[in-house]
Amino acid sequence: MSPKEIAQLRDLEENLLKPEVRRSADNVARLLADEFIEFGSSGCIFNKSQVISSLQQEVPEAAVRISIEDFVTRRIAPHVVLVTYRTVRSDTAAQRLRSSIWKFEDGRWQMVFHQGTPSGSEKG
Repeated sequence: MSPKEIAQLRDLEENLLKPEVRRSADNVARLLADEFIEFGSSGCIFNKSQVISSLQQEVPEAAVRISIEDFVTRRIAPHVVLVTYRTVRSDTAAQRLRSSIWKFEDGRWQMVFHQGTPSGSEKG
């Protein structure tokens, strides 16, 4: 993968962590493919419309930042990429392992799958 593609995908993942993006149904709808599915860290399965609805109800915590670490991309088909990384909350150091599958279609990247798993490891 080119450095430009890797940077684009990291930017897209970081955007999905930003409260102003998460609250915008239009922004999220553009980033998620119609066939999107998520295996949530809660153990529940969500589709695109459920995620959009849920994110609009989310109340952001102003002092909390979530950072991305160990970001890795792997091309799994000509226009499909698996992204894996770890998120770390600034307030608790709680970590989640994350994986997403992105497809490049109609001139843009869209997420088709996401999974978040509590990692149990804390920095400190």
